[in-house]
Amino acid sequence: MAGAHIPRKRFGQNFLVDRGLIDAIIRVIDPQYGDTVVEIGPGLGALTEPLLLKLDHLHVVEIDRDLIARLKKKHAPVQLSIHEGDALAFDFAKLGSDLRLVGNLPYNISTPLLFHLADYASQVRDMHFMLQKEVVERMVAVPGDSECGRLSIMLQYRFHLDWLLDVPPESFDPPPKVQSAVVRLIPKPALELLAKDEALLARMVTSAFAQRRKMLRNTLKGLVSDADFEAVGIAPTHRAEDLGVADFVRLTNRLAG
Repeated sequence: MAGAHIPRKRFGQNFLVDRGLIDAIIRVIDPQYGDTVVEIGPGLGALTEPLLLKLDHLHVVEIDRDLIARLKKKHAPVQLSIHEGDALAFDFAKLGSDLRLVGNLPYNISTPLLFHLADYASQVRDMHFMLQKEVVERMVAVPGDSECGRLSIMLQYRFHLDWLLDVPPESFDPPPKVQSAVVRLIPKPALELLAKDEALLARMVTSAFAQRRKMLRNTLKGLVSDADFEAVGIAPTHRAEDLGVADFVRLTNRLAG
């Protein structure tokens, strides 16, 4: 089936073809009749078709006009709502609340797309995504890991993360040059989001990891004083990757008063 459509590199297209793996992904998603499921990048329908067998209706977000035409030809609007355009610019809020987001995300835009989707966490029940394994490693990294970065802190602040499945390159057509993995993100309830100023938290994390090999005293200079570090029990000689979510939240709340 993949041979009928030439994958476009600019859209990061690698189509899932492993039937056993597709079945495993559908099992972990566990779609139920009545769920509001949104598939990002349906491609040739590897997940779309089995999802439709479990749902009364499915939303998809697709940018490739050829693939959109295929989807329109195969599925009636009563089954499938096709939202044409770039997922990076798509307003998921217009689809309602209690959303379930799924997809084999384009690897070339996965990090900015994850940050975009995090903005809709309050309207989402869960997310299940296929991603480059290296990205999943960064998402779940703990303090002290070299992979720990801005993505780790900001996603772990807002979501509970579960690394579910490893996926080899041969599961795709064409095979990517990287390993892949499936991850689940479940938004944390408001009671667990303890930062007094989330914009300040984001700014601090961005600054701290902008020059990750430098000490926090230098990367956060002008924002956090040595007295602030001392007050929350964090050494100013630490680097950003030494801190966890709770540490950044304590610093944020110290500055936010």
